[in-house]
Amino acid sequence: MTRISYEFFPPKSLEASFRLWDTIHTLAPTAPDFVSVTYGAGGTTRKLTHEAVTTINRATGLRVAAHLTCVDATRAETLEIARSYADAGITDIVALRGDMPGGGAFVPHPEGFASSVELIGALAATGRFTLRAGAYPDRHPEAPSADADVAFLKRKLDAGAAEAITQFFFEAETFLRFRDRCAAAGIDSPIVPGILPIENWTGVAKFARSCGTAIPAWLEDAFAAARRDGRSDLLATALCTEMCSDLLDEGVDALHFYTLNKPHLTRDVIHALGLAPDPALEKVA
Repeated sequence: MTRISYEFFPPKSLEASFRLWDTIHTLAPTAPDFVSVTYGAGGTTRKLTHEAVTTINRATGLRVAAHLTCVDATRAETLEIARSYADAGITDIVALRGDMPGGGAFVPHPEGFASSVELIGALAATGRFTLRAGAYPDRHPEAPSADADVAFLKRKLDAGAAEAITQFFFEAETFLRFRDRCAAAGIDSPIVPGILPIENWTGVAKFARSCGTAIPAWLEDAFAAARRDGRSDLLATALCTEMCSDLLDEGVDALHFYTLNKPHLTRDVIHALGLAPDPALEKVA
């Protein structure tokens, strides 16, 4: 059985709150293994993340994973946030180094964790959490090489992460080659592909360039043509479904969707893959 999971981000306004809850109610019927809530750069949404995580858990009963980073906090502060999650019954954490507010090279807090490896190790030592780490099928912009990326991922898993979730990518082969490199390096923990249904090609392409995700030339051309014909959503659904189908055919047993709090393309892909029943089709039947 294929596990599916979703990433949300915490709302910063009343309108955004309604959008988040619409996303949750749209996707909850697909029975996700878990959902996660992000943490803004520099911890800018720390309080909002905590509120969203605990509210989703309490109101829906969904298994919720909280993102936690190393940025702009002491070790004691970070571990206190983690403890508050555990006390509230939240025992899943996506542990990341995090990005500096405004971009730029990561600078650890003088009394904080210097890396995600240190953060994962400290959280694992408490014995209270299921931990997930980040992984990069395309080389992380700060990594000296693809092999160094894989070696660092192994350190995160050895430190106590149960599995890794990858950054998004645009072709199934990108993930499959990465999976092969991880296996060759002795990594046998689950590596879950991160899937980004493309709601807005311009925005996604800009983000991809900033985080080092390779953009195939054919994809740029395809969205340029689809935009002229008014078929961008149709193309996005078809491409995402095909990529996920290819991954499942290659033995992938879990998919993690970056929803951007816009659920409809993700839901359509899930239904197209047959991973959850489509109520509209059931009514016709």
